[in-house]
Amino acid sequence: MAENILIVDDEERIRKLLNMYLVREGYEITEADNGEEALELAMEKDFHCILLDLMMPKMDGIEVAKRLRNHKSTPIIMLTAKGEENNRVEGFEVGADDYIVKPFSPREVVLRVKAILRRSSETSFIEADATAKDVIAYEHLVIDNDAHRVLANDTKVNLTPKEYELLLFLAKSPDKVFDREELLSEVWHYDFYGDLRTVDTHVKRLREKLNKVSPEASEMIHTVWGIGYKFEVNE
Repeated sequence: MAENILIVDDEERIRKLLNMYLVREGYEITEADNGEEALELAMEKDFHCILLDLMMPKMDGIEVAKRLRNHKSTPIIMLTAKGEENNRVEGFEVGADDYIVKPFSPREVVLRVKAILRRSSETSFIEADATAKDVIAYEHLVIDNDAHRVLANDTKVNLTPKEYELLLFLAKSPDKVFDREELLSEVWHYDFYGDLRTVDTHVKRLREKLNKVSPEASEMIHTVWGIGYKFEVNE
């Protein structure tokens, strides 16, 4: 079954261009030209990925992403003509998984979509049916990397692709301290210096989601004050 992608942009030319390239790759496409329509569509249907413009009428992309993240973990690639670092950080803070600055190559967008879908395949909103081989298991937390599934106290936790990657990266190196720059480089693959709230925001959101079903699992993500974070396993 073809994967469904929602393209959200108030410029018809951009929507049609992206539609053409993505349809060639076998994806099913839905379009929206404003934020309100995009949010309504995204809440009604489980898309595999959303290409979301930042500046739009009625509701901007930041607000759409923020509201959607209260209910769903759908991967979001933010599209914007603003290339300043603070805009990129703001997008990540509200839960965007990737960020593409206009003008862009449609081929680059296709590659980014494919990368997101590879990482998020069979995540919480697409049921997985896989025999687990690559599993990290602790008393209160299980990360099934084959199925991209996280269980806290035997309850499935719905994470965005970036939240999942962050948890997996930390859990693979228990008790090792990572500073924020390292996490940005390894998890987000962006080497930039400046506002590091991207990492802090994702850690906060990850802890909150884990804490809802397992305070013990949430406490495994430990803050090392003045440095960064580590995954701490209590003996």
